[in-house]
Amino acid sequence: MGGKGRLVIVSNRLPVKIEGHPGKWKVTHSSGGLVSALTPVLRDRGGIWIGWAGTTEVLDLKTLREILGPASKQAGYRIYPVRLSREDVDSFYHGFSNEVIWPLFHDLQTRCRFEPEYWKSYRKVNGDFAKAIKKHTRPEDYVWVHDYQMVPVARLLRSSGVQRNCVFFLHIPFPPPDIFLKLPWREEFLKDFLEYDFVGFQTMRDRRNFTDCLKALLPDSRVTGRGPVATVTAGERRVRVAAMPISIDYRSFRDTAKSAKVNRILKELKSQVPWENIAIGVDRLDYTKGIPQRIRAFGEACRSFPELRGKIALIQIVVPSREDVPAYQELREEIEKLVSSVNGEFSTPGWIPIHYMHKSVSREELAAYYRLADIALVTPLKDGMNLVAKEYCACQVDDNGVLILSEFAGAAAQMHRSAILVNSYDIQGMADAIHEAVQMPLEKRKSRMRRLRAGIRRQNVFWWVDNYLRASTGKALVDFPEASMAPLFHALMKRAPEASTK
Repeated sequence: MGGKGRLVIVSNRLPVKIEGHPGKWKVTHSSGGLVSALTPVLRDRGGIWIGWAGTTEVLDLKTLREILGPASKQAGYRIYPVRLSREDVDSFYHGFSNEVIWPLFHDLQTRCRFEPEYWKSYRKVNGDFAKAIKKHTRPEDYVWVHDYQMVPVARLLRSSGVQRNCVFFLHIPFPPPDIFLKLPWREEFLKDFLEYDFVGFQTMRDRRNFTDCLKALLPDSRVTGRGPVATVTAGERRVRVAAMPISIDYRSFRDTAKSAKVNRILKELKSQVPWENIAIGVDRLDYTKGIPQRIRAFGEACRSFPELRGKIALIQIVVPSREDVPAYQELREEIEKLVSSVNGEFSTPGWIPIHYMHKSVSREELAAYYRLADIALVTPLKDGMNLVAKEYCACQVDDNGVLILSEFAGAAAQMHRSAILVNSYDIQGMADAIHEAVQMPLEKRKSRMRRLRAGIRRQNVFWWVDNYLRASTGKALVDFPEASMAPLFHALMKRAPEASTK
C-alpha cells in the first residue's frame, strides 16, 4: 500500500446539514462521537467525507461552493455531498434502511416491510454513492464506509470497474441466521459485505452471526483464524472480519462534566429534584430502546418495594426522532400513557415518580443529568453498542453511579463485570435490579464505577479508530501525513449544476 493514500469516510449523512431555503441557506454541524473521532484523522491530511447533506433541494454548483467551502475549511477536511431526491429519502432511507434492515437486524422482524421497490431504491442510491467515490477519490485512497445504509457501495464500485481499498464498519447488530434468512434479498445482501477488504462488527456475537449466515447461504465459504480478526474465504474473495467495539471521547465527556457550567446546572437540578435516589434514561425515540418496558419496570419497582416510594425518581429523556412516521407517533403516545399511569398510581404531594421530557438537551445539560443520576437505566431491547452507557460512566466524576445495562446491548460485552445486567423483556427482573442498585453499599458502587470508567478511558474512541485503521489498512492515525485539502468539486467543475450534487 502506498504512503500517499488519503482517508475517505463514506456515510449516509455528512457531519454537516444544509438547512433553509433559496437565498438563506445555512450549515449546521454535528458533534457526534464518530465526527469527533474521525476529525483528527481527516483534518489537514487531505481527508474527505462523502454523504448526504440532509436536503432534497437541487443546489447549483455556485451555491454549494458558497455553503460547503467555508464548512470544509472550518472542519479541516473536504466535504462532498451526494444528492438524494424526496423519493430516494422515502424509499432508500425511510423504506429499505429503516423499515427493513433496522427492524430485522434488531430482532423485530414483525415491523419489517419487505417492499420490492425499497430494495431497488436502496441499490440505486448506493450506486449514486459509488459514483461519488469514483469522482472524488484516487486508487491509493482508503475508503471507510459506515453502517447499514451503505452496505452495497463496495460491490457497486467494483462492478463499475473502479478498484479502491474499501473497508466497512457496521454500527448496528448483525442477526443470527434464523432472522437474517427472512430477508428476501439475503444472498445478494450478504455478498455485498464480501466485496470489502475488511468488515468490522461491534461484538464477537455479531461477527459470529455473520459467519453463521455465510455458512448457511454460501456453504463453500470458510472462516479461519482466532482472536478479534478472522479471515473469510468465499470463492475468489478473501475478507478479514473483526469484532471492534466503538467507544466515546472519554476525556471530552469527563471534562464537560467537571466544567463550571455543568456544576451550575447540576446545582439547580438538585434543588428541583431533591430525592435520595435519581435514575435516568436517555434515548432517541425508537422502538428498539425498550422505553415502555423500562417505565413498566420502574412502576413495578415502586409497587414491589414500597420503601422506594418518595425516595426515588426516574428522569426519562426521549429525544424526538422520525416524528412524521405513524409507528413512532404511536410509540410516543404509548410512552406518555405509561408515564401518566405510573405517576397517577404512585404520586403523592411533593413527589412525582417519573419526570418525562420529550426534547433534545444540550451537551452540558446532558452531562449535568448524568452527574445528577445515581442510577442509569440503559435497557434497549437490542442495540449495536449503546454509547449512553459509556457517556454516563465518563460523567461519573465522583465514581458514585450504578449502571443497569441490558444484556442485549453491545456494550454488555465490555461492561458486564461491573454493571447490573438485566433482560430488558423481564419487567420484574428490571424492578429487582433498580432495588439492588438503590441498596448497593457505597464502596461497592464506587469500585464498580471506577472499573467501568477505567475501561472506557483505556478504550476510548481514538483507541477504536487507531486500532481499526491498523487492522484494516495496516496504518495508524499518525501514518496519514499532512496534505493539502482536496479541491472543492474538482471533478465536477465542467459538469452541469445538477450533477454537482452527486
